Amino acid sequence: MPAQEPFADEVAEAAGDPGQGQGFEPEPNLAEPVRQRVITLAAAAITGMRLDELPMALRRVAKFAPNRRARLGGPIIATQLAGDPLLRQRLASRAVEEAGELGLAVIDGTPPAAADPVEVAALAYLARPEGWRDLVAAATDAVRVETASAAVEERVREIEQRAARAEHDRAVVRVEADKLRDELARLRDETGGLREEIRTLGKAVREAQVRERKASEMLATEKGRAARAAADHDAEVRRLKSKLAEAESLAGAARQTAKGARAVDDARLWLLLETIGRAAVGLRRELALEPTDRMPADFVADVHSAQPDATGGATGARALDADDPARLDQLLVLPKAHLVVDGYNVTKRGFAEISLEQQRGRLVKGLGGLAAQTRAEVTVVFDGAERVVGLPPAPRGVRVLFSRKGETADELIRRLVRAEPAGRPVVVVSSDREVADGVRRHGAYPLGADALLRRLSRS
Repeated sequence: MPAQEPFADEVAEAAGDPGQGQGFEPEPNLAEPVRQRVITLAAAAITGMRLDELPMALRRVAKFAPNRRARLGGPIIATQLAGDPLLRQRLASRAVEEAGELGLAVIDGTPPAAADPVEVAALAYLARPEGWRDLVAAATDAVRVETASAAVEERVREIEQRAARAEHDRAVVRVEADKLRDELARLRDETGGLREEIRTLGKAVREAQVRERKASEMLATEKGRAARAAADHDAEVRRLKSKLAEAESLAGAARQTAKGARAVDDARLWLLLETIGRAAVGLRRELALEPTDRMPADFVADVHSAQPDATGGATGARALDADDPARLDQLLVLPKAHLVVDGYNVTKRGFAEISLEQQRGRLVKGLGGLAAQTRAEVTVVFDGAERVVGLPPAPRGVRVLFSRKGETADELIRRLVRAEPAGRPVVVVSSDREVADGVRRHGAYPLGADALLRRLSRS
């Protein structure tokens, strides 16, 4: 460090230290950027100095790195620079040497015009050449102007950003206003539609009220008519009961009379049959008729194949219609006949106006009477899809079956027909064409539901 002592003396002499006989002047107020740069230069210049050259306050921060030293010991460094001219001279000599030509120009009082005013002011504060206060003041003014300019620019940028945000907000507001106008128009249209719908509904309600009043009036009228009809019906029932009592008394007397007449008729009939039987035996013996192996139908077939019918087909048909109850009576008198009835097909055709439970009870009751009259086996089949509740016990001779889940009554009827032995007469009552065709293929006799309904109405 001896080589630097003359330079330090020049710096001290030019700075006007109190130790050199100059008058003391107060420290100038430094701008914040200048103060920070002074601390940074001083912190960097402390590096390499011996501890005995440093005041006690700086020896602790001298162990830190320059950047940390400037950050943590900045106030201490600034205080020591202001109060210790010797320390300032030593640090200034190092800072000027590090600055190179700029440092020499600052010492000479001729800093370049393009130099950083903060750097010039910091070096001038440390080295303190002649006119250093003017350099510090000029740098301070330049920094203030630059700071003010930066503040103005920042303010301008802030204003521009606010203006941009305001423009964006105005655009958003315009878009939202357009959306609100569209929504308002849509709501107006919906309101108009709702008003029209309310008018329509109001009109419909008024019409419904008028119809309800008319229906109430008609109901009251019909109730009066029904009451009068019931009274007339009760009177007619009483009249018929009295006639029935008279008829029963007359019938009892007629039965007594007919009993005696029948005894006479039975005697005459027995005598007639006995006479006819003996006459037939004698006639067969006299004619000597031999047994034949051909039936009348065989002869009819031979005649039909030999020559056409001379009557031109004018003979009456002997077959009965499928809905004729006489055909049902003919089939039920066959030995061991079995009557199978498609239950709901018959009930819905005959008395569909009542409930299913009533339909089943009415049909089963009628079939019980038919079974008692004909001694035939009777089976009635219903679809089992509905839940059956309240079915009364079946009459004697009538079997009531319900199809299983997933099976129809038609399928159950076909299974019943297939289960019968060949040759047994089976009569199936159903107006369903598919059922009729199916059972016909298995040898059963299909009849329509009207045949059974008409037969039951006779019972």
